[in-house]
Amino acid sequence: MTITAAADGSALGNPGPAGWAWYVNDGCWRAGGWPHGTNNQGELMAVLDLFRSTKHLAAEDLHILCDSQYVINSVTKWMPGWKRKGWRKSDGKPVLNVELLKEIDRELSGRKYTFEWVRGHAGHELNEAADDRARAAATAYQQGVAARQGPGFGAAAEDPAPAGQTAHPAAQAAPDRSGQQELFGEPDLFSEPDLFSELADDVAASQGTDSSPEAIVEALERELLLPETRADMGRTGVLLHPDFTEIGSSGRIWTRDAIMMALEGNPDRPIELELLAADRVSEGTVLLTYRSYARSGTALRSSLWVLDGAQWRLRFHQGTPED
Repeated sequence: MTITAAADGSALGNPGPAGWAWYVNDGCWRAGGWPHGTNNQGELMAVLDLFRSTKHLAAEDLHILCDSQYVINSVTKWMPGWKRKGWRKSDGKPVLNVELLKEIDRELSGRKYTFEWVRGHAGHELNEAADDRARAAATAYQQGVAARQGPGFGAAAEDPAPAGQTAHPAAQAAPDRSGQQELFGEPDLFSEPDLFSELADDVAASQGTDSSPEAIVEALERELLLPETRADMGRTGVLLHPDFTEIGSSGRIWTRDAIMMALEGNPDRPIELELLAADRVSEGTVLLTYRSYARSGTALRSSLWVLDGAQWRLRFHQGTPED
């Protein structure tokens, strides 16, 4: 069986507000972006997230439709040589977008995949669908509104394929999530494939079972305020839920991808936390409210943590500057 998906990126201004997306069918796609990035970064991120999102289907062949010769050549031709040279080009200059390329290189291990170049904006159904979603994500960041992230692979089993397409094999192979909990009546918040699931298993074991949920969540919140944690994309990827959203103290809406990349590049100084309350909303949900102290002043903050399997993860955060 072969998974066929289109991957595409978009940047308004290049660089500028940027988006990425991969698309299998209307019930199986995913998108994201950043406030500032390039088209190539969007193209690479779409491919990276496609590999991560299909990790549970690693035995399947992955056929990637891509309109970027840069991405195809980087992954299939140039990357082995760059690695041998310490991620430098033949002229000795550093490879651009090296962190994204390193992540893709890690995801390739054990996978069966092929790339096919398709001409962009030429009416190819899957490519056009991915392009539309990547551009919509970039536009959302330009306008300061939340970007649609898509159902990922989790919802593919319930959605019919578009006219003219057969049902995707991923729909039959997707794990049964019918027994997972709902949060505030929203079905299946945890169906999105996590980008750092292997790390999450290790962290879940380290959290232990002796502490109360409130104590565990408070400790994790304090850890997220440390510069060394914020600069570690692997660790923030474990602590932030795949559907994480933040309404920042500036009024900006952040997605998980955007906040992880922003924190890695600028982790800032330690932030002090004065806990106001830790309320267990439900068995698998804890709401923290606290006052933060930073160089820029104080803010009142709330964080909603949810239990995802055995791992507590931050689902939503909001900050309001204090007068």
